[in-house]
This record gives sequence, C-alpha cells and structure tokens, in this order.
Amino acid sequence: MARAKPPYRADVVGSILRTAPLKEARAKRDKGEITAAQLKQVEDREIEKIVKKQEEVGLKCATDGEFRRSWWHFDFYGGLDGVKIEEIDHGIQFQGVQTRHLTPRIVGKLGFSNHPMLEHFKFLKAHARVTPKMCIPSPATMHFRLEPGAIETKDYADRDAIFDDLAKTYRQAIKGFYDAGCRYLQIDDTAWAYLCSPAELKKARDRGLNADRLAQDYARMINGALDGKPADMTISTHICRGNFRSTWISEGGYEPVAEILLGRLNYDGYFLEYDTARAGGFEPLRFLPKGNKVVVLGLITTKSGKLEKKDDVKRRIDEATKFAPLDQLCLSPQCGFASTEEGNVLAEEEQWAKLRMVVELADEVWR
Repeated sequence: MARAKPPYRADVVGSILRTAPLKEARAKRDKGEITAAQLKQVEDREIEKIVKKQEEVGLKCATDGEFRRSWWHFDFYGGLDGVKIEEIDHGIQFQGVQTRHLTPRIVGKLGFSNHPMLEHFKFLKAHARVTPKMCIPSPATMHFRLEPGAIETKDYADRDAIFDDLAKTYRQAIKGFYDAGCRYLQIDDTAWAYLCSPAELKKARDRGLNADRLAQDYARMINGALDGKPADMTISTHICRGNFRSTWISEGGYEPVAEILLGRLNYDGYFLEYDTARAGGFEPLRFLPKGNKVVVLGLITTKSGKLEKKDDVKRRIDEATKFAPLDQLCLSPQCGFASTEEGNVLAEEEQWAKLRMVVELADEVWR
C-alpha cells in the first residue's frame, strides 16, 4: 500500500525550527551588521542541511523549512502584486498571546509576477533528492485576515470584490511554480478551521465579513484557483487551527465544513489536524469521496516535544478507518514546527524524532 506519488504515507506539513546559525544571521541583518546577500548565504547553507536531514529520517518529500520567511503567510502575500503588509495596533490573538502587529492591505490590482518564492523553490529543487514540496498560504486565509478598511484602491469596492482576481492570481501562481518544476504544492489554510469555531465566526461577523456565505465563497474561489491544474501536479491543503509559539486559535470538529471541504473542493489531498480533542472525531471523514483523494492524519503534535506512543497513534488510525478507507489515509505531524520564525516550544532533536517516528509508523501501518 505504498504511495508512489504525494501525499506520501509519511509526509511533512512544511515549516522547520529555525537553526541557531540562521537565527543569528537574521538578527545581524536586522541590526544592519550583515547584508541581505550575506543572510542569503546562511539561508542557503542551512536549507541544504535540513533538506538532507528530512531525507535521512526517511521522508519521500522535503521542504525548505520556510527558512527564508518570517511568517508562513504574510511573506507570500506581501510578494503579490497589489498587496502591502502594514503595521497596525494589534496582532492575531492566540490563546494568551498575540503575534506581531502586521496585516495585509490591498493597494492595487492583484496579480502574481516576479514573486521571490519562485526562486526559493528552484533552490529547493536543485538540492533535494526526494520530491521538493512547496508550501504557500491559501487565498481564503488572505481574505479572512483582511481588516475593515483593508481595501486601499479603487480597483475593488470591498473585500468580497477581490474573490475573482484572487482566484486568477493563484492560477498564475500555480502555473509559475509548475513552470519552475514544482509537482507537489501545498496550500496552507486557517480559514476552514475558523469556520468550525463559533467564537471565530463571531469575530468574523464583528469584522464585517459575511460569515454565513464564507464556505461557499471560499469553495468557489479555491476551485477557480485550481481550474486548469496540470494533471501531473499534486495540490493538497493543510487545514490549520493556529500555530504560534505552541499556542492555537480555533477549536471545533470539521463537521460544519466537511461536506464542502472534502466533497466539493478540487484538492488532491487534505492535511487535517487531529492531535487534540479540539479537532473533534473522525466522523467528518465520511464525506471523503471514494477514489484518489487522500486525507493525511495529523496525529503527531508539533506543539510539544513529548513523543507519542506508537500504539496510541495506530489505534487512532484504526478509528479513522471506520469512516475512510486505509488506502486513502496517510500520516504527518499536525502542523509545521515553526509557522513563524519564533518557532514552537520544543527542541530540534525532538522535532526530528517526531518526523522519524512518522516514517516508522507509516512503514508499519501501510507496509
């Protein structure tokens, strides 16, 4: 039951804890002690190391750990045409902690051209012996995160007016990464998890979003972005409940969105977080259509260094098979280890032990 194409039985979500040399170099760059070119040299060297480490633990795909980014999403959004990342008076509220006070603004016509992450992927591809995997944030999260007054251009009447151009922009991005050699793209998304949370839906309404229509609007926009996707390109999504310094935002099972998310979106695979009771049970997996679509069970937490017991993970995989075939399931950590450069609260060796165990478990379950 091994898989020759992604998502793989043992997979990885994306971000990796930033290494000490990288942290030191970034701090020096911020102080003006080294140039951007010198920082890039350190990034290149450290990315080569973690790509080799992912290969050594047995993964069949590897990411660049998002080592060139400060944020998992804002760095990508800020590279789009018509988007500017600006400072405001508050950050994103997690459980007991706020992020830095930044937000995207729409300042012109949206588009994807000369995006720096194309070069980031090319470097990864040149140094990976396994499948190079690129991760970018979702257009749905882009819309969901827009503050009132975020539209600073006459190109769009309001936030909802960007849907069609945002889909077009992502079609351009998909083509750009494909032309650069990418065959495994992951679109990371927090919006769908927020749609499962009554508390987050209330916050969305308070920000003036039409929360009752968001699932339908996002499904239409995402399918528009995936329209014309090359047949030999795998595009998956990771549904995240928030990941900042080992804290979280959203809770609530996938039931409110599962029929649309699993049944109507044209993704090839879904990375679903299942590391705590906040994600609910496996019942929503019944909406996964029989066939080629895959759900990657995020049963290994990245929020702490404590290693799960293999038998406990196997039991949970067995529970999931009551609602979806084992052949349509895979295994991964529940999220990345460092969605922002601050990283989660665990040691690098604990991180690699978890990834190594994902590979071992996948071999034992799907041997």
